[in-house]
Amino acid sequence: MNLYSRYIGPKFVSCLCSMKDIEAERERVVPLAQGVVLEIGIGPGLNLPFYNPGQVTKVIGVDPSRAFLNLGEVRHRASRVPLEIIRAQAEALPLGDASIDTAVVTYTLCSVQDPVQALREVRRVLKPEGRVLFLEHGLSPEPGVARWQYRLNPIWRSLAVGCNLTRPVAELLRQAGFRFENVEEYYVDGAPRPIGFHCRGVAKVT
Repeated sequence: MNLYSRYIGPKFVSCLCSMKDIEAERERVVPLAQGVVLEIGIGPGLNLPFYNPGQVTKVIGVDPSRAFLNLGEVRHRASRVPLEIIRAQAEALPLGDASIDTAVVTYTLCSVQDPVQALREVRRVLKPEGRVLFLEHGLSPEPGVARWQYRLNPIWRSLAVGCNLTRPVAELLRQAGFRFENVEEYYVDGAPRPIGFHCRGVAKVT
């Protein structure tokens, strides 16, 4: 790991992900979480202020990156809900089958090495009635935008320490065995289209 990916890149990504418009997107999703919650890619803890203490028993935050976890130390300590941090890959969750009520997946599928495997692990640990709350940026269905996403992706991936612009979020969830309670695809106002295409919703195990 070079100096950029250890120190500068994580701060750059954390700043982008804490912008006002992105915080507003988080606020539409995270308060829906209930019970024992798994959050993959918890990193800086940007979702923590939005969990409802009256609904959430505990948050288990999983992240493999010490650099991103270090950025969240203050937020982790200030969490309004009980919080357990596990340093692990999303593709191999150290959790028991059917042990989670809600999984929260926000701005994470862009950077995990194998997003379908990570989602299959989420599916494994969810209770039969459990739900996935997801909020991700990804591949646009518009050919012109998608072409720019593929062109920019190598540069963006290096700049944003592994983040990809070309992940087809809804399709990844389907491949992992989820069905949608609701799903919305849209561009975030004010963001460049190659970066601003979003997919948000709630999914359950098929």
